[in-house]
Amino acid sequence: MASLILAASIVQIDSGRISGSTQSGVSSYKGIPYAAPPVGNLRWRPPQPVPAWSGTRPADKVGPLCKQKINTEDNGIGPPPDSEDCLNLDVYAPAKARRGSLPVMFWIHGGGYVNGSGTAALYNGTGLAKQGVVVVSINYRLGRFGFFAHPALTKESPDGPLGNYAFMDQIAALQWVKRNIAVFGGDPGNVTIFGESAGGGAVINLMFSPAARGLFYKAISQSGVSRAPFPYLNRENEEGIASAEDQGKFFAIQLGVASDDVSALRAIPAQRIVDAGDPEFPTGGPMIDGKILTSRADVAFAQHGEAHIPFLLGSNAAEFPPPHDAWQQRYFMRFPASQGARLLQAYGSEDAYNTNIVSDVLFTETARSLARLHSEVAPVYLYRFSVLSEQAPKELKAAPHASDRQYVFKTLNTSPWPTGPMDEKAAALISAYWVAFARTGDPNGEGRLKWPAYRPADDQLIDFRNDGPVIEKTPNATALDVIASGYTQ
Repeated sequence: MASLILAASIVQIDSGRISGSTQSGVSSYKGIPYAAPPVGNLRWRPPQPVPAWSGTRPADKVGPLCKQKINTEDNGIGPPPDSEDCLNLDVYAPAKARRGSLPVMFWIHGGGYVNGSGTAALYNGTGLAKQGVVVVSINYRLGRFGFFAHPALTKESPDGPLGNYAFMDQIAALQWVKRNIAVFGGDPGNVTIFGESAGGGAVINLMFSPAARGLFYKAISQSGVSRAPFPYLNRENEEGIASAEDQGKFFAIQLGVASDDVSALRAIPAQRIVDAGDPEFPTGGPMIDGKILTSRADVAFAQHGEAHIPFLLGSNAAEFPPPHDAWQQRYFMRFPASQGARLLQAYGSEDAYNTNIVSDVLFTETARSLARLHSEVAPVYLYRFSVLSEQAPKELKAAPHASDRQYVFKTLNTSPWPTGPMDEKAAALISAYWVAFARTGDPNGEGRLKWPAYRPADDQLIDFRNDGPVIEKTPNATALDVIASGYTQ
């Protein structure tokens, strides 16, 4: 029998009163605006304050998705419509939580920075909130709305910040949490950011962003990328990638804006921006602008410029198995022949190389390298996610990219394939580790297998498997060492 849905308490946030709903002991408040709509003259500007409203605003339905090419088969995308007016968030909290008393888990969705949303049923925070935390899930600008540079924008606002509007949105939402989360029961002094894929990469980037410092106190990155070569805002980078301004100008020319007329840029219809692109720079992406991002992530961590806070990170057993697409091969398989031969030898066979190389280059090696660096300044916990439902498609030989999410959130009902008792047990365990980490900075307790903090000398991680977790040496360590050496040659 479905549980009864009741009206939640009315709460006062800094922009006005809102009312949500309560079900199964969890109160939810959805579609809360955390910044003004970034439309018209506010397109490609930093997020602005929300205009206050009078009366009580209903907060019982999710808000619009950010503009994107909507894939209705993707369980990481919430219900349409999409809109430029999308800077909203959802809050899940234990009903009748005492003001400012509970840890906060702040979710950043993935989707390659081009799709996805925080409103998907996959990210329903009820399962986490029942364990004594307040969950916040956000939408942020995507694609060319979230990452765009152009000489006209630089001229308009030479002191910035510029370009990384998606990260500015995430920071604005964190600032909203700091101001408002106490009324939902959350402790603004105990915030953990967590995210997967692009969201995991965002977590890594926020850890060393000067603009985000002091807004969170723990971090979890699930399959986050940290080696990607970012363009600079207004100059070619060391690897010969054109500046973000040049990329943006070329993109604008495609859409008929050849001048440096900022009003003409903002007049481009939103759907044309979604639909347009070119083979070289189809969507834009993060850039080194000097204020939001000051370097590539692995460089910042090597210099210990990241926040010195507890960090939990890892990857899935088979993120991207073969066959590999041209994008993956082109941007992440750029090894010289001598290094390729060493890698083939390290993996032991061509089949093992083909099975693991893209996953290891994109995710496994980057997680391990960050764990090694961060262990010098703060506690860090490394994992491998190997759980694969017995009813998953037979062509999947191990846990693929993004299959960890429904376990962390305990939303197995949104899985793209059937699940069973084994999956429920794994979800309960993994979710409990995540919640414990958010509470104290240590994932251990309540009789769970002891997960040791990562130490390079031991090179151990926890591997979540169908038959339970094990502590083991990092798999394919020799190959990962060879990959890592390619960044220091």
